[in-house]
Amino acid sequence: MSWPRMELRVLLAASCLLLFTSVAPPAAAQEFKLAMSSPPTSMDPHFYNLFPNINVSDHIFEQLVAMDADSHIIPALAESWTLVNNLTWEFKLRKGAKFHDGSPLTAEDVAWSLDRPATIVGSPGKFDTYTKAIINKKIIDPYTIQLTTREPYPLLLADLTSIYIVSKKATQGLSSDDFASGKGMIGTGPFKFVRFQRDDRIELERNNDYWGKKPAWSKVTLRFIPNDATRLAALLAGDVQAIENVPTPDLAKVRSDKGLSFYSKVSHRVIYLYPDTRREKSPFVTDKDGQPLDKNPLMDVRVRHALSIAINRDAIRDRVMEGLSEPTINLVPAALFGHNPNLKPPKYDPETAKKLLAEAGYPNGFGLTLHTPNNRYINDEKIAQTIAQMWSRIGIATKVEGAPMSVYAARGAKSEYSIGLLGWGAQTGEVSSPLRAMVACDNPAKGMGAVNWLKYCNPKMDAVLAKALNSVDDKERSGLLQQATAIVIEDGGVIPIHQQVTTWATKKGIVYVPRTDERTHAYQFYPQ
Repeated sequence: MSWPRMELRVLLAASCLLLFTSVAPPAAAQEFKLAMSSPPTSMDPHFYNLFPNINVSDHIFEQLVAMDADSHIIPALAESWTLVNNLTWEFKLRKGAKFHDGSPLTAEDVAWSLDRPATIVGSPGKFDTYTKAIINKKIIDPYTIQLTTREPYPLLLADLTSIYIVSKKATQGLSSDDFASGKGMIGTGPFKFVRFQRDDRIELERNNDYWGKKPAWSKVTLRFIPNDATRLAALLAGDVQAIENVPTPDLAKVRSDKGLSFYSKVSHRVIYLYPDTRREKSPFVTDKDGQPLDKNPLMDVRVRHALSIAINRDAIRDRVMEGLSEPTINLVPAALFGHNPNLKPPKYDPETAKKLLAEAGYPNGFGLTLHTPNNRYINDEKIAQTIAQMWSRIGIATKVEGAPMSVYAARGAKSEYSIGLLGWGAQTGEVSSPLRAMVACDNPAKGMGAVNWLKYCNPKMDAVLAKALNSVDDKERSGLLQQATAIVIEDGGVIPIHQQVTTWATKKGIVYVPRTDERTHAYQFYPQ
């Protein structure tokens, strides 16, 4: 965005933050139990850029700037910021912000937190994508820090919403595994870490010295219940007071239950398929008899387009998602910056798909395994199974292999699949997020390709994206991002399916503010 418009947006965001905190309910000595649908794979807030990890970190740690419920940037640990020049940003820290051990937040902690993601070893999805643009950090005083970029970089604020500020004293010398035992779990956020039982629960207590409005709950338990029926049963039985991701078969039941309240919102998460476009031989592509093929058909753009138009996205919305999805061929919803309105979801056309396969040299199809997580996204494995049936109708004999996200991601990061299902939320509030993470040519030095597990690469798209990332003009940048998206979609680099619609349910009398970014925050539930 242009600099004057950015400054206006900052002022508006600050005003909204003040308004929100002024109407928040007073803190009450109550315990709150919340059921989440996916457990975190790591407690280190800089280890793996995975949604369940981020969702938990939000309760304990904070960023310099954050996103509100509609994915607009608002002040967080930085109470204000200014542009010294086109390359240098100056941030003023909140003097009342303290870490959970009582030590004050300082610019040294900020500098340490911005450096730390690049040092993380073994991450399947690194956070340094969001720090690569920063080439210099200058501490002016304990509460002022300047960050300099190599080129004009309008996305710096958006990127900083993804970097948590940790205590240098508390985290220096720790490995990522140490955090699960509580070491390093000292943030500035509204809740303090108490205990973590892997794959089961996290216990938290209210941070009574929190700089912002205190949460309504003195104690919080985040329970991890991946099974949809079990999660809903826990709510109905009163074992928890709220859940995320209401099971789609039970939507009517929940909506009609007078003892419950239901909330939903279209999210910025796109559910998509990523095909192997690079390898001559791909591990899970075979002939109809299950024998490996010498040539990978997924390298042919006609095959990739056939896969896309053979998917009935409307049927998935209506029959699998119970109406809670928006079919798409874009990477972000219409409300987000860079959405390309000219890209419409393709019409379901199995006959044309068969013709494309024949033109590519596969008139009888081939065999394929579609890999998917089975505990991460709404109906993830059901979606994959439905797509497999649709592909089988055009001659592609498709098997589905599902796995828990922790297993799925570890294998995916090693490029072990031929095609997989994944989801990506536009954390920065614009389409540059999925473009950089999902489809940019793999370049860790520049923070590109964080989840580009099958190494798709289109230099033409990369060139347009690079130009967009350096443009400070809103109109120009939007046009470039739309162009970059079109290049990827026309090339079949990824195959978008839909935008998720996120849901929550609570016991009557508990209110929640639904979020575009799908995050479920215990501190944004409060008694009516």
